[in-house]
Amino acid sequence: MAKNTNLSGFTTAQAKSETTMDKTTRAVKQIKDAETKHREDKMARLRKARHESEAEALGKPIA
Repeated sequence: MAKNTNLSGFTTAQAKSETTMDKTTRAVKQIKDAETKHREDKMARLRKARHESEAEALGKPIA
């Protein structure tokens, strides 16, 4: 007796190919993510420089 391996009775759907809108959405998301990372890195660098500058200013006597 043969076993029925497909218990659900449904066949698997074929994967859809990526549409032009999907490609555009993916590209926009990649660009936005890259810009966000660049902005966050720049803000962290500037924040660190400001803290170092303020620490130097507090450590030095005012003449």
